[in-house]
Amino acid sequence: MLKVRLSVLALASVSLFCLSCPRPLEAEEIFLTEDFATAPAQRGWQAFGATNLFSWNTTNQNIEVTWDSSQPNSVFYHPLGTSVSKTNDFILEFDLHLADIAIGTTLDKPYTFELAVGLTDLGSVTNADFLRGTGFNSPNLVEFDYFPDSGYGATVSTPIISSNNEWNVGGFTYPMALSTGDVYHVDMRYVAASLTLMTRMTRNGQPFGPPKDATLDASFSDFSVDQIAISSYNDAGQDPSFGGSILAHGTVDNFVFMCPPPISDVTGSFAGKAWQVQFASHTNWLYKLERTDDFQAWTEVSSTVAGTGSGLTLSDTNAPDGKAFYHVRATRP
Repeated sequence: MLKVRLSVLALASVSLFCLSCPRPLEAEEIFLTEDFATAPAQRGWQAFGATNLFSWNTTNQNIEVTWDSSQPNSVFYHPLGTSVSKTNDFILEFDLHLADIAIGTTLDKPYTFELAVGLTDLGSVTNADFLRGTGFNSPNLVEFDYFPDSGYGATVSTPIISSNNEWNVGGFTYPMALSTGDVYHVDMRYVAASLTLMTRMTRNGQPFGPPKDATLDASFSDFSVDQIAISSYNDAGQDPSFGGSILAHGTVDNFVFMCPPPISDVTGSFAGKAWQVQFASHTNWLYKLERTDDFQAWTEVSSTVAGTGSGLTLSDTNAPDGKAFYHVRATRP
């Protein structure tokens, strides 16, 4: 069953409290789980490209996947409900089972190629110019990739790729082979404060690996992802001397995605006759204070302020005498 919990305004952050009895409330987080117990198409899951590569198994309640690099770029995806960037903490978990896997399945591409599960940007991955094989034409990705061995050691990779096709530092672990017939649980946790993606795995419930952490360089610009995705990439664009290809079958199940809101530690208080809201902000977000007395319409009562990554204060300098309710609206520029 799919479960999505968002704010009532479909934003990443809404905080409400009452003038007559001010109290902080926790902002909403984005929280999505998926066990594929019922038809995914009825709850927002879609496919792009060679859609026959993805099939819902009604008996086992998972997604059967064919990763076939001879086919066009293809993704099975679900919206996150927001765009996530390097300034957002987030968690992505899923189960991966491989039934069979082969490389060198495309003529003149005898080496390895990847299968992928992770976060993507729908506008980027569906663009005709998106080429995973070149290394510099596949923007806005946060992925778990697996490359079977073709002579250099099987590799687990957790790339973060920016909107400008910059790559993260590290995140390549080899030799690290995934066996067929086993169930791997992948737990990916990104910490914005350290710009680090940490990935931990189990195999049939026992610790496996772990893969190396992936850390963004201080000069790394930013990424923007808005979909959970199972991705089968076309193998075009590679250096002909090292071209690889893949054909694999398996299943993906039990997604969990969590992203705390771009606002925390919310408190409210009077400063004279002005009502003030203090909170911890994130960079790359815009904030403004809005007020209502009937929940039918909201009025802006502060200017829009850019997040700083530290504390902000928004004020209503014309607060009414009677009861009123406020929220902080957070949006991406």
